[in-house]
Amino acid sequence: MLTPVVGREGDQARLEDALEAARWVSVIGPPGSGKTLLVRHVAARRDTTAWVNARGLPDPGDVLNACVGALGGEVAPGDTAEGALRRALDGTETLLVVDGVDPDTDGLGLVFQDIVETTTGAQLAVTALTMAGLPGERVIRVGPLPVPATHEPLAGPAVDLFRTRVEAAGGYPIDLAEHEDDVRRLLAASGGLPLLIEQMAVQIALVGLPNVVPTASLSEAVHASYQLLDDDQQRCFRRMSTLSVPISTEVLAAVMDVDRARAAGLAAGLARRSLVEVLPDGRLDLLSPIRRHGAFLAASTDDDEQTRRGLIAWADRVAPTDTNEGAADAPWLGDLAAMRAAIAAACADPATRDRGYELANRIFSSLYTAMRAREAVEILEGVLVSGDGPAAIGAQVARRAGIAASEVRGTYEGLWLLDRAEQHALTAPDTDLELARTASIRAEMHLDAGDLRQAAAEAQRAIDCDTTGRQIVRQATRTLTDVHVSRGDFVAAERDARVIFSVSDENDERWISLSARTLLARVALEQGRLVEGASAARNAWQEARELAEDRVALLAETLLRQIDPTTPASDVDRDLLPWAVRMPVLAQDARDLLLTGDVPRAAGLAADVVVLADSCRLGRDAVDARLVLAHALVEQGELDQATTTFLQAADQATAMPMPLRVADAFDGLAWLARERGFREARGIAAAARALRAPRYAVPWGAATLHPVDAGRTAPEGWVEDAHATPVALRELARIFARREEPTVDSPLAQLTTAERAVAERVADGLTSRRIAEELFISPRTVDAHLAHIYRKLEINSRARLAALVIAEAG
Repeated sequence: MLTPVVGREGDQARLEDALEAARWVSVIGPPGSGKTLLVRHVAARRDTTAWVNARGLPDPGDVLNACVGALGGEVAPGDTAEGALRRALDGTETLLVVDGVDPDTDGLGLVFQDIVETTTGAQLAVTALTMAGLPGERVIRVGPLPVPATHEPLAGPAVDLFRTRVEAAGGYPIDLAEHEDDVRRLLAASGGLPLLIEQMAVQIALVGLPNVVPTASLSEAVHASYQLLDDDQQRCFRRMSTLSVPISTEVLAAVMDVDRARAAGLAAGLARRSLVEVLPDGRLDLLSPIRRHGAFLAASTDDDEQTRRGLIAWADRVAPTDTNEGAADAPWLGDLAAMRAAIAAACADPATRDRGYELANRIFSSLYTAMRAREAVEILEGVLVSGDGPAAIGAQVARRAGIAASEVRGTYEGLWLLDRAEQHALTAPDTDLELARTASIRAEMHLDAGDLRQAAAEAQRAIDCDTTGRQIVRQATRTLTDVHVSRGDFVAAERDARVIFSVSDENDERWISLSARTLLARVALEQGRLVEGASAARNAWQEARELAEDRVALLAETLLRQIDPTTPASDVDRDLLPWAVRMPVLAQDARDLLLTGDVPRAAGLAADVVVLADSCRLGRDAVDARLVLAHALVEQGELDQATTTFLQAADQATAMPMPLRVADAFDGLAWLARERGFREARGIAAAARALRAPRYAVPWGAATLHPVDAGRTAPEGWVEDAHATPVALRELARIFARREEPTVDSPLAQLTTAERAVAERVADGLTSRRIAEELFISPRTVDAHLAHIYRKLEINSRARLAALVIAEAG
């Protein structure tokens, strides 16, 4: 229950009126003036509110990331926190509250201004000491309460707050007539600052009105209230002051080394004395000026050390005992900030650093299962930079940090962490095993990125390093099998799959066999053995579901949907899937839309996948999505853009190499060449056939939509050793080069069709969300188009783009 607003009813009404009229309202005033409580009351009346406690966040980037997290959004690899925040807010009715921030620092106010200008619906409320001073900002100033002058009646908001807080703290009602001089004396000393009035009221409730000495500063008032606490309450206050994060009662009990009931009693006592703030989620926090004084008091005691010990002991008790197990609904996740503080505290001291490493390793599975990879990588990186830990655990922590970093920042963003894992491995008891584990993860990263040569090399290195011959061999061999399938080397893929099946299959490695069986189903699809492929994929899907191997099950289902279009798609929240799973699932969603005739949505979704896959460095998924997008563009009659997209797919797939996807691109280009009357059309189709024939492969899916009769042989030099050559790519670029220069001398002529559509809607004043709705793409893709447009036109704002479009229209 919120503390009642006393004496601020007028300010509250002004704030509500401001939020009716403006999108961004800043509530400014000195520390202790009651800004936060005022906004809490207004926010409590809203249906949708996101609250960000920005006090203590070190820089604007952290503030923006916290805002995105509070809104349930995410910052994609290659994305910006500003863009993610804009998309999360646009078109919603959310009130985003950023409490305790300086909007005039490091351009944060400019970000808020941009959000107001480029979104609709959502509102922003900020509490700060100063205003940003920008056009979109509406300012509500909250100053000290008016204190009655000597000649004025003893009444008004300051008096009301004074009397209310005395009674709330357990004191007797104040008889203003009897104690008029004392009340006037104390209120005058407070200067009308609400927090000072509250502290004096607490002291009156404890020692009586005549015995309270006036104070002229918050620090003096807090110290006076502190001196009236008993020993346990003082200790509790000091220890809470040494923490920079909100904590639950359970954490407080550990810090105080008491049971939970006693901790709750101590917290309630401090809250009654206005020294502790109870947050809406029940956690306990201190206002910044109160925390500062408490930390000053703790500096001369051992409370900092005792708090550190208690915090680490709590983390040790609640963290999973098994490093490979963890539930997404673990209760301690509600105290993740405290867990993070405990790990940081342990790692800060060389004597307990090993324990910090161990704790970080134990909580990883819970964070990963809960789809909180961003928090995981931040915690694990903090551990790694604190200093060296136990070799074997350090290697695992670094590997896990690498996995998480690759998921939230991009495929290759975790490579430096794998380098760190190898450094730890050199001093581990079983160096070869740790090196093998790291190489296997590195191989998976290269595989996701589409660097098949490097993926194969790292997988083989993992196999060579695993002297046990079992623990890592199966995983690395699975990677090799995936590489062979992507390269169209089906004989090698089937050979390596047999190796996987022949090695002992422990329960915790069942996913490897299931994945291998899914890959063999892929081979059957590529070779046109649809009944066999569907049966294998369906069996792998069903068994994976029984084992709760959700990732493998979803990938097997995605393949099954490619083979059998009647297969229903699972109703899963795509936005919660890891990037490496989300991309193929979304690409298949786009294929389904294309084959059912919903071409605009198919094109929009495929474009989204292209943008995301490129930013995530998921190369194979980017190729698949470009092929779907190109076919959708053909269906829409956008032949120039389809040509460019097919050529890009061919370039990417050739570099990897993925020859069967090159063949798919060649088929599309052959049809486009025939439509334009180019004599090379049949030769391009012959090159596609030359890529498939040695592999006994056939076209499938969208590649069968526009067949072209192939010539007898591929053009000379286009195909060597069953792979496309650079000569083929150069010739294709020459064939499809523009035959005429643009007739319109306009900077907008260099934009693609999709970019032009976005630019025209920007000129109409539409937000990214509205543009996305009209073009059937995501707001993230709209922003990506805008970034390309700005780079091509050498501009940096929507206003400038709109001006160019309007000028051209004339």
